[in-house]
Amino acid sequence: MHSLIQEFLLHLRGSRRSSVHTLRAYAKDLDVFEKFLGQAAEAGVAALTRPRLRSYLAYLQEDGKLHRNTVVRRIESLRSFVTYLLTQGKLDANPMANLSTPKVQRRLPRFLSEDEVVQLLDASVRGSKTLANRDKAILELMYSSGLRRSEVCGLNVGDLDIFTGTVRVFGKGSKERIVPVGRQALRHIKEYVDSRSTEDNRDDSPMFLSVKGRRISDSAVPLILKRWARAANLHKPVTPHSLRHSFATHLLNRGCDLKSLQEMLGHKNLSTTQVYTHVSLEHLKKVYERTHPRI
Repeated sequence: MHSLIQEFLLHLRGSRRSSVHTLRAYAKDLDVFEKFLGQAAEAGVAALTRPRLRSYLAYLQEDGKLHRNTVVRRIESLRSFVTYLLTQGKLDANPMANLSTPKVQRRLPRFLSEDEVVQLLDASVRGSKTLANRDKAILELMYSSGLRRSEVCGLNVGDLDIFTGTVRVFGKGSKERIVPVGRQALRHIKEYVDSRSTEDNRDDSPMFLSVKGRRISDSAVPLILKRWARAANLHKPVTPHSLRHSFATHLLNRGCDLKSLQEMLGHKNLSTTQVYTHVSLEHLKKVYERTHPRI
């Protein structure tokens, strides 16, 4: 079973070009399944019987420590693995067909208010001017365009078009999209890039560099946000995703239509974007309760 799982992960890394985070999640989820199988794992695909898979689903749902969404993700990881084995001809029938699974529990995304975003972006952080310029450019771009941290780290200098005010982004599954970039973000990116050597500013050069002059890593971005949030005296968790959520929520609050927001965020399904309508509704209710004279 272990070799089959490794083969599947290689498939994800190669043909599907899955992100590091996706690969890590699949590897963790399938490791849990392999450990559940125990000695039965040595039987390979023969271990994937319907009764055994049903027992595994029950095992996950009976674990009181797991969030429902974690359970759903682990089941979907296993389902993808089984689908891969079917397409490769290693399984004759789908042992997971018609097995009922719990639904994802939709959680309202955490976001910053517009004032809190201003407070964050106007913070004064100690350190070298070059790094401060880089970090400011990253934060302005993330809030301006709603990019994921992996998308920000994967940008090259040539992906930004100063004249049209857009950036070319390669999102999940290497899908390309063009996203608008605001004037403030463009100004700070240009200031950062112009401060670097000409050699670092070729079209195929990384947009954002680490201290060692390499492409900035995914893991560096949350640390940057944490440092800036602390400098801004924001007493709440500020993550790359909460900044992306702030971008989406603020645009909806100011009249952006859902379809345009979906395209900017790079969501495959409109239903994924619709979660922000609930956030905006909560915002409207608070404004209503605060301002209506008969409440």
